[in-house]
Amino acid sequence: MSAQTDKVTPQRRRLRLPSFGVQVLIGLVLGLVLGFVALQIGPVGEEGEPNWLAVTLQTVGSAFVSLLRTIVPPLIILAVISSIANLRNVTNAARLAWKTLLWFAITALVSVAIAIGLGLLIRPGVNSAVDPGTVSEPSSSGSWIAFIESIIPANFLGLAADTSGSVTTADDGSLGLDASTSLGFNVLQLIVIAIVLGIAAVKTGKAAEPFISFTESALQVVLKALWWVIRLAPIGTVGLLGNAVYSYGWTTIGALGKYTLTIYIGLALVLFVVYPVVARLNGLSPVKYFTGAWPAIQLGFVSRSSMGTMPVTQRVTEQNLGVPRYYSAFAVPFGATTKMDGCAAIYPAISAIFIAQFFPDISLGITDYLLIVFVSVIGSAATAGTTGATVMLTLTLSTLGLPLEGVGLLLAVDPILDMGRTAVNVAGQALIPAIVAKREGILDLDRYNAPRDASGFVPLDGSAEDGDAPEGAQDQEKVPAATAKE
Repeated sequence: MSAQTDKVTPQRRRLRLPSFGVQVLIGLVLGLVLGFVALQIGPVGEEGEPNWLAVTLQTVGSAFVSLLRTIVPPLIILAVISSIANLRNVTNAARLAWKTLLWFAITALVSVAIAIGLGLLIRPGVNSAVDPGTVSEPSSSGSWIAFIESIIPANFLGLAADTSGSVTTADDGSLGLDASTSLGFNVLQLIVIAIVLGIAAVKTGKAAEPFISFTESALQVVLKALWWVIRLAPIGTVGLLGNAVYSYGWTTIGALGKYTLTIYIGLALVLFVVYPVVARLNGLSPVKYFTGAWPAIQLGFVSRSSMGTMPVTQRVTEQNLGVPRYYSAFAVPFGATTKMDGCAAIYPAISAIFIAQFFPDISLGITDYLLIVFVSVIGSAATAGTTGATVMLTLTLSTLGLPLEGVGLLLAVDPILDMGRTAVNVAGQALIPAIVAKREGILDLDRYNAPRDASGFVPLDGSAEDGDAPEGAQDQEKVPAATAKE
């Protein structure tokens, strides 16, 4: 008999990282610190070029946002087609759509009412120290026609070209053209294309089953790749916030401090009062809502992009808040283009009141305030596929007949405002699907109330461990028609 003693191999302890939310918070603090360090170093060279730290922060931040935006087109196409295929087993799809729009309008109405109240109470445009010389017309503006045109796909991929250039003069007096062209995706057109393909697949019947199976499989692959990008969020946060501090600093608030404070008071009231009250009135815990949506809210604040944050918003909506994918695949992408309480309600309403108060001989009447409400509740879709908050502001100003030149007064602090606006937008885009799902009886309340793991997400049936996220809600079963409220 062998006298060999069995060796017991000691278990290697894995290093436990802080939760995902804590990692992002650490990134926020580190980004602020490095941003101020870059400010202290200042520009270098005779032409005042950014220093090495500022360039590093800008590169890291822009690379992260580019990765997120790269995921958006395939995610929209695959998720919407898959969700339409799943909807063939659900009897209340139309009701889900119109109730989503209804709650979008309700929260937008409350938000714009808060904005008008703050504008009249604080009067940010009165005695403002902003330089009137900064008055200038914006480079682009919103219109109802532009919205209608934006939803008609220009090509199969929803691609749009943006060409910019300038005329240069050589030493010999000859003229030259310095031009560049970039391609981008029109998200609203992508949604339209995906809806058409999804409906066509359902109507085709049995012959389309291989296509639907491939789409669902490809979606899981994209979701896996998405998580790898999401895990880089703490590093991206350092670059994004650090670059914002270096590029704009906090001194740019300056003469527009009263206006900036008014905007942020309005955003805070919507985020920390209106949304929790709406959640509570619908029988949902506000604390669980915030802890579930916080990864997306944080990323929205630093990235300043609802579309760049959309994959994370959809992830938290399904995995943390318990919204079934067949519904969230519609609600979240649609909300990312139209549900903007920060950009489409708080910001344009207060800004329009500021401009009216700043210019002499301009006063707003009750009809004007009603028009502000109308544009905020109905007109936010006019920003889809264009340039966001500035277009929404110009749409509001043109509807009221206010001078568009007033937009130039506010551009100095726009990047600082954009962080808060986007955070509120993203928070609303996650809340409304949860509210509608709860009212329709399709919300997974156990998942909504479940504790988050080290990754900041709710584990899926034991598939997540020590911060490694699961494949993105693939274990959520299709909700049959019998479970949908009739």
